[in-house]
Amino acid sequence: MRRSILSSLRAHLSRLIAACLAIVLGVGFGTLALTAHASASNGIDETIGAQYRGVDAVIYPENAEITPAEVAKLKKLPQADSVVTFTTAYLTAAFPDLVRPAGLGVDALYDTTRIAGPGTSSGRLPTATNEIALPAKLAAKHKVSVGQTLRLNAYTGKSWNVTVVGLIDDAKYVGPASAVATPAALEIFEPDASIRAVGMAAKPGVDQQTLATAAQGVVSGHLKVYTGEAWIDHEVKGYTNGIDVLGGVFGMFAVIALFVACLVIGNTFTIVIAQRTREMALLRCVGASRKQVFSSVLAEASVVGVIASAIGVVFGVALSALVLALAREFDWGLPPVSLHLDLLSLLVPLVLGTVATIAAAVVPARRATKVAPLAALRPEVAPVAASKAGLMRLILGFLLLAGGGLLLTKGASGHQVLIGVAGGVLSFVGVLAIGSLLVPALIKLLGALPARSGGVPARVALANAVRNPKRTAATTSALLIGVTLISLTCVGIASVRKTFDVSMDGQYPVDIMVATYNEKMPASAEQQLRDIKGVTQVVPVSKVTVKTAGQELPVTGIDQAAAGSVIHNPSLAAQLKPGSALLDSPTMSMLDLEEGAPLSVVAGGKKLTLTAHRAVGLDPITITSTDLRKLSAVAPVSGFWLASDPKADGSAVIDAVEQSIPTVKELSVSGGLPERTSYTKIFDVLLIVGVGLLGVSVLIALVGVGNTLSLSVLERTRENALLRAMGLTRRQLRSMLAVESLLMALVAAGLGIALGLIYGWTGTSALMGGQTVDGSVEYAVPVSLLVAIAAVAAVAGLLASVLPARRAAKVAPAGALATE
Repeated sequence: MRRSILSSLRAHLSRLIAACLAIVLGVGFGTLALTAHASASNGIDETIGAQYRGVDAVIYPENAEITPAEVAKLKKLPQADSVVTFTTAYLTAAFPDLVRPAGLGVDALYDTTRIAGPGTSSGRLPTATNEIALPAKLAAKHKVSVGQTLRLNAYTGKSWNVTVVGLIDDAKYVGPASAVATPAALEIFEPDASIRAVGMAAKPGVDQQTLATAAQGVVSGHLKVYTGEAWIDHEVKGYTNGIDVLGGVFGMFAVIALFVACLVIGNTFTIVIAQRTREMALLRCVGASRKQVFSSVLAEASVVGVIASAIGVVFGVALSALVLALAREFDWGLPPVSLHLDLLSLLVPLVLGTVATIAAAVVPARRATKVAPLAALRPEVAPVAASKAGLMRLILGFLLLAGGGLLLTKGASGHQVLIGVAGGVLSFVGVLAIGSLLVPALIKLLGALPARSGGVPARVALANAVRNPKRTAATTSALLIGVTLISLTCVGIASVRKTFDVSMDGQYPVDIMVATYNEKMPASAEQQLRDIKGVTQVVPVSKVTVKTAGQELPVTGIDQAAAGSVIHNPSLAAQLKPGSALLDSPTMSMLDLEEGAPLSVVAGGKKLTLTAHRAVGLDPITITSTDLRKLSAVAPVSGFWLASDPKADGSAVIDAVEQSIPTVKELSVSGGLPERTSYTKIFDVLLIVGVGLLGVSVLIALVGVGNTLSLSVLERTRENALLRAMGLTRRQLRSMLAVESLLMALVAAGLGIALGLIYGWTGTSALMGGQTVDGSVEYAVPVSLLVAIAAVAAVAGLLASVLPARRAAKVAPAGALATE
């Protein structure tokens, strides 16, 4: 049998190439996921470990403050060789490229004899109170070099000129680095700067746990004491939570890709073995047992699985190296991470790919052993569409579809994600189970029009597409999974984003609020803001300090006619009218007011009574400018409310606004745009990652479509030759196969998009229903993306038919009719 297996692999290698490609892609993607995750985790382990080299114990104030008295007690411990405090002052620095100072954290230098400290990439560390060292990345961003003078400002109003004497080497830092100054300088900058942690180094012969236990005995019970190793693990966990989540997402999509590859592999082996029925029958006739035939098929699958999986592992490692190199080259905000290979990230994809290939070949192998030798030697009979096994599968499929639908509905209505996921999985398995009935019916429906108007090729293509329902369903199922997941991702992200937009309009109804502190806005301020790219509306506001219920509070006035252009919540804008006051919740509580209660305010001897309404996201008290003029006829413009273009880069707009109106010393910029921008970036990244990763599964599925079509062409060699002999041209033959492939691709795309809409909407309801204030969820249909998905599937279906069609057209009719 060994010779038979080797000769069979050589003879049928071309038919197994598509299966090998599916395995390579699935395994390669899994290797990429595991290797990238392992490299990122290892890189963070190394960088954080380097930052805390020499630390044997750490005292961290999780729910309390570390006092100087406790530091003194720690220094007296006989087990401690070195005790240093990690102290940070929070100041602002007047960088030369900014019109106003920006926030800057400054750490106090400490004794680095035993515990690692910051190093410089150029210059030196500070030694005097008027010297500072900046992080190299921050200095490069603001174009600051060694020798320059910076102006530092404390929040108390004091300021100092300091000289930049060095640049901190932060190339391998995880997270942003702080500037450093001498402890004496920090005492001047911020005398009450808090101690964020204490690091301790043990004396020779003292282990970390002994030192940590001794430290816990002399400090407050509210302070947390870590060993050095436990602290590094704590810090790594804080940074790798996102990496672990991303690794889980990568792993999930890798499993999906491998599952789709299994469908392609199983379909390939089914068709290959069906075409080798005569060959296997001859083996049975010359003495091969059922067991030997079964073993030979699994042996072929094992060889194919091992070789293709090994290639996939190499492919995945190469992709990982490329991704990490690009991350270093283009500075994606990550610390430099080198490729890290471990046994798990290499062995698991190799084993899974091989096992998946063998598992996918089991059913075809069992089917091959059930054919009697003499029956197999007779001409093959077309498979019967209805069978007992097929009927049971349909019944099971409908039961799974109904049960999954009920769970899906319950999960969406009850906002229970796990129940919704279970319902989605069960219902989708049900769809796959009834695919042999559903897919041919949809193909007949979709192909009715081209069959009538497309002539003989279109009619034959339609007949071929539905001739073998199980094969057609298996072919489209791989593409169906990919399209469903991509559609689900796009619909889900669009719906969640729309839900967030509506929720944000309720919590942050104004994009940007610009205000000053004890300053007047210059006359040119409004025009400066209007000139900023991405700003669509600018409405001035005025403020007056009033007395009410024994409290002094600021009241903001805005023009009623213009308010609706910057307040995105229409109901809130409608409430803003003369005689009404919009109060935020803290102000309502402080004044002990209920909705609709009267509010009396006094300013400059003038009294005004208004009706109070609760509002979220506005100033403490907001009224119309008409009412404000009744309190103060000359209230100056104190700020502006801005609306931005939804398509504009929110970060760029915020930066431009913060750097606008340079004559104002302190400019406050708040509102919903910063929050909106942060989650928009997250959604954009998720969408790009999701579509990119799921595109791999679609690529594998399309390989399966092309493979099935190629094998179908080989199977129908005599039939195609007879059609050619009866007058079908090569062009018509190619058109026939293109229509057949296009019908399968469009049905898979249409069904996948429909399922994606259902799963995306129900998933959004399950996930977001409990997160919004009123439990409402907004549903979105990303029409352009869904149309693009359908178009890509159609084009890919046509491309999948090119090679099989060329192969079929090259066969001479007479030669094909003469083949066995």
